[in-house]
Amino acid sequence: MSKSKKDLVQKTGQTRNRYDEDEYLDEKVSLFNIRRCVKYVAKVQKNLGFALGLSVVGNLVGLMGPLFIQRAMDVAVPNKDYKLLFTMAAFLAGSIILSIILGTIRNVLVARAGANIIHDIRYDLFDHLQKLPFAFYDSRPHGKIFVRVVPYVNSVSDALSNGVINFVIEVLNIFFIIFFMYRVSSSLATVTILGLPFLAVFIWSIKAVQRKAWQRVSNKNSNLNAYIQESIDGVKVTQAFDRQTRTIKTMDTLSDERNYEWMRANYISNTTWFSTETIAQIVFSFVYIMGAYWMNPMATFGMLLAMGNYAWRFWQPIINLSNIYNTFVTAMSYLDRIFDTIAEPVKITDAEGAIEFPFVRGHVEFKDVSFSYDGTRKVLKNVTFDGHPGESIAIVGPTGAGKTTIVNLLSRFYNVVDGQICIDGQDIMKVTIKSLREQMGIMLQDSFLFTGSIADNIRYGKLDATIEEIKKAAELIGANSFIEKLPKAYDTPITERGGGISQGERQLLAFTRTLISNPRILILDEATSSIDTNTEQLVQAGIKTLMKGRTSFIIAHRLSTIRDCTRIMVVDDGRIIEIGSHAELMAMKGQYYQMTLVQNELK
Repeated sequence: MSKSKKDLVQKTGQTRNRYDEDEYLDEKVSLFNIRRCVKYVAKVQKNLGFALGLSVVGNLVGLMGPLFIQRAMDVAVPNKDYKLLFTMAAFLAGSIILSIILGTIRNVLVARAGANIIHDIRYDLFDHLQKLPFAFYDSRPHGKIFVRVVPYVNSVSDALSNGVINFVIEVLNIFFIIFFMYRVSSSLATVTILGLPFLAVFIWSIKAVQRKAWQRVSNKNSNLNAYIQESIDGVKVTQAFDRQTRTIKTMDTLSDERNYEWMRANYISNTTWFSTETIAQIVFSFVYIMGAYWMNPMATFGMLLAMGNYAWRFWQPIINLSNIYNTFVTAMSYLDRIFDTIAEPVKITDAEGAIEFPFVRGHVEFKDVSFSYDGTRKVLKNVTFDGHPGESIAIVGPTGAGKTTIVNLLSRFYNVVDGQICIDGQDIMKVTIKSLREQMGIMLQDSFLFTGSIADNIRYGKLDATIEEIKKAAELIGANSFIEKLPKAYDTPITERGGGISQGERQLLAFTRTLISNPRILILDEATSSIDTNTEQLVQAGIKTLMKGRTSFIIAHRLSTIRDCTRIMVVDDGRIIEIGSHAELMAMKGQYYQMTLVQNELK
């Protein structure tokens, strides 16, 4: 991908918006990401250091085994020295048992370190996701985000814990084995290590191809996960239109693409292992040939047995290192995705020197505010208005006019770029986000509920709310009547997104959650869109009580619900084209008047 195309992708997020488009691949290993890995490994350095020490001792003890065998074969057996033979056998058994004990303790320490690494990476990633703006989630499938938090983090933990330890151990093992081999026979030891340069050249030549292959696997995993997540979220639509066959076919295609790249990457990785194994077997054969036919004097049986053992042990860490390299290459393709997410800029942050917002009275001012989501098309154009404490301001207009954008900017879900928004004379860009949102009650169009009880979902608006406060809020909003009819009332469990209750009931619960937070500024985005006429009357009574003394912004398509608002703003094409009370706007006979007539005719 050219630099200009890469820049375009990064600006527009165009390859992130679809499940069937791969994300950008950086062809080079990022040194910055490697330094990030070191940071996580450093946090568990005590466990890893102790494990490393145990591994060194265990391996040294294990490497003494062939010396015991050589002494038994060359001294004890020819001389029929049974005492020495049993002594060497006891030493060999002891070295094996001690190596197993030390290895077991080492594995426990490494597993603990790996679990801590998983926790730390996942915590940092999830913590960062909580801070990212709406724009981040708007620009990519959620499945591509989820796959980084769970499967990818799990995949990299072994490489960063066990992989680091094994890498150091195998490198030390090579030097230890070389020392023991030269102690037995310098000529045979030299033959054993002659194959190393050939292997090094091969691994170096294949590493770039291997990295790209595993990055492609990462992309296809991400695409497949994104589509599965989307399909699960939209399963009702799929069944309603009887499109199961088409959905399965798409999933099958994505799965085939993933499997193809997976097999291709494994072929490349296995080439490394196969080449290492082949060179090892060739060298192993030469050790026996040289010891039996070319050495003068000919090597003893014990020497050949010991050298064969060491030659096998010498190439075993080489093979292990090639496997560790494969694991690390795979892990880096996942780490790139994880760290790319952590590196996403948190654009909605507290300004330097931001102050805590004091108690809000509720005077809201928009001063010549313009806004664009993509930097090109303006959604709001020079919007100016003010709302006084206790006023209820309705915002109406056609779809895409900019209604929701107004309340999103007021809540600082997006930053104001052109113009200024003030509350009680204070620029909202100069106060902390927490102190601003704590004094706002926001009910969005999507009445999202969490897995838990009904009481837990209402308490989300005020974490220390008592059951009496919860019931009082529910009674005020009209939710109490249906809650009390449920099998366990307020302790009734609900599933993700409120499964088990109707859409209207979910909206009532979401409204009660907003109410219990006791906000100074109230924002209702289509708050009654899924509530029937009878229930709406209860909600309207609750809204009136809630709005007393508070500045309220209500977005509604059903104009009958906002007639009693203090002021009504008609927004079209990013501009406020009409503003006034219901009576004033009807008298003007403008766009609001026409909208009201149309809705009355449709009744």
